[in-house]
Amino acid sequence: MSKPIVAIVGRPNVGKSTLFNMIAGERIAIVKDTPGVTRDRIYAEVSWLNHNFTLMDTGGIEPETSNQMLRSMREQAEMAIEMADVVMFVVDVQQGVLDADYKVADMLRKAHKDIVLVVNKVDNYDKMLPDVYEFYNLGIGDPHPISSLNKMGLGDMLDEVTALFPKDLEEEEDERPRIAIVGKPNVGKSSLINKLLGENRVIVSDVAGTTRDAIDTDICWEGKDYVFIDTAGLRRKNKIKEEIERYSILRTVSAVERADVVVLMIDAEEGITEQDAKIAGIAHDRGRGMIIAVNKWDAIEKDNHSVKKFTNEIRNTLSFMPYAEILFISAKTGQRIPKLFDALETVIQNHSMRIATGVVNEILMEAVAMQQPPSDKGRRLKIYYMTQVSVKPPTFVVFVNDKRLMHFSYTRYLENKIREAFGFAGTPLRFLIRERSKK
Repeated sequence: MSKPIVAIVGRPNVGKSTLFNMIAGERIAIVKDTPGVTRDRIYAEVSWLNHNFTLMDTGGIEPETSNQMLRSMREQAEMAIEMADVVMFVVDVQQGVLDADYKVADMLRKAHKDIVLVVNKVDNYDKMLPDVYEFYNLGIGDPHPISSLNKMGLGDMLDEVTALFPKDLEEEEDERPRIAIVGKPNVGKSSLINKLLGENRVIVSDVAGTTRDAIDTDICWEGKDYVFIDTAGLRRKNKIKEEIERYSILRTVSAVERADVVVLMIDAEEGITEQDAKIAGIAHDRGRGMIIAVNKWDAIEKDNHSVKKFTNEIRNTLSFMPYAEILFISAKTGQRIPKLFDALETVIQNHSMRIATGVVNEILMEAVAMQQPPSDKGRRLKIYYMTQVSVKPPTFVVFVNDKRLMHFSYTRYLENKIREAFGFAGTPLRFLIRERSKK
């Protein structure tokens, strides 16, 4: 299910990044009193009451400027507005309504988005309230006075924001497996989709970064329906030429969140890279099923050890996800494409696998008997029982006497024992450690 997107916009130096950090709960955006400090779009996953959403910070909008950097920042903000479900328009009560605020308000009206007008830096509500009323002149709705620095008024403001979320996002129901195709630019993601479709539906080009939006494609393979999500390629920040590509990162993260399984495509000619590991980390952190597809395998010289060597390199670089399935394919020729669907079915089933509590505890008892739990200062860890509480990914709760004694190495040992019994190929496992009272 796709999360709502909320964009924070406004002219420079009205406190957008400070507000972003307060809502996100940590100092993610760089905060400085110099206008134009926030040049990149920054996003955070946020929860407010029962609502989960993606929050975007943007650079300040200078409606009329000849400065190339400020023009690029304005273009970023325009794209953020286009992507957002709700826009938080931030203004500064201490500076009052400026001509630039009117121009930003005009931009927002033309975008036809739900808008929450946020009047920032209201540090003294009683004294500054008449100044807040001035912002009714923008004709953009009721002003909501806050002080992001002092955390005043944020709750009422977020209530207003979440009340505007589209209801259809919560009603989305589709049983078809969703597969996100991710990877660096120009590794063949769109070529793979086109090969599966048998038509050139997605633009394929040698120019890196051609696909900027996440594109959903319905594909039927041997009678079963899938939704493939082709995403824009991610690249290192210092290689980003066009400002529009910065938003491709958010689209890719959003696509991964909507997916059941992620296929990370790697260029066989280039090999596994640090950037591939960062992209894989997005899927791993969100608990998605994982397949590594080494593309362009037909284009390299091989010997009897090529597959083993490449596999070892992948396992070493992606050591945090030893569960990932690895395939060697060619999107251009269609080599091993049927094996991709075999792997997808395996990962989809494992990602949703549920094990009975009695069976889980039999494995637990055998594991504890083979390797005694750790101890510290004479106090030994006692594991009472374990049960699976959810799927996608399979998640287990382990009840113990003292969770401080549960070393990560012993948790990994238990995970290995469960994998030995049930495989769980292609899917991460989650373990939650809970203390149980003596009673």
